[in-house]
Amino acid sequence: MSLNDEERQILVNLEKEKALNTFAEMDVLKQAGLWNNIANRLYYSAFHAVSALLINDHYNIGSHQGAVIMLHQHYVKTGLLSKEDGAFYSQLQTMREKSDYNCTYNATESDTAPRIEQTKLFIDKIFGLIK
Repeated sequence: MSLNDEERQILVNLEKEKALNTFAEMDVLKQAGLWNNIANRLYYSAFHAVSALLINDHYNIGSHQGAVIMLHQHYVKTGLLSKEDGAFYSQLQTMREKSDYNCTYNATESDTAPRIEQTKLFIDKIFGLIK
């Protein structure tokens, strides 16, 4: 995708907004005890933050797995993010896939609740890398 600077900035801002709005859905989902939905929203809030970073830095995102690979290649391996950050993002993706597609898996409060604050910190760290 070939973007000029203005188009790139618009997309970055839209992705950041989507990340924050998706994360904000957590309160309603927690009150309803919808842990599978929380697993989904945790991942997607992080995904939109990562997408904002990748777009900002002129990387093309072709898939969810591509975003994971690019995050590890361009940010974890270079030391901009820790190995723990990379592993956490991968864990969110795995939890989301299991809760969305595996009919024998149901995310629980103990699976997801601790990851809510971790996801917020992860998003803040990703936003901090966007110049």
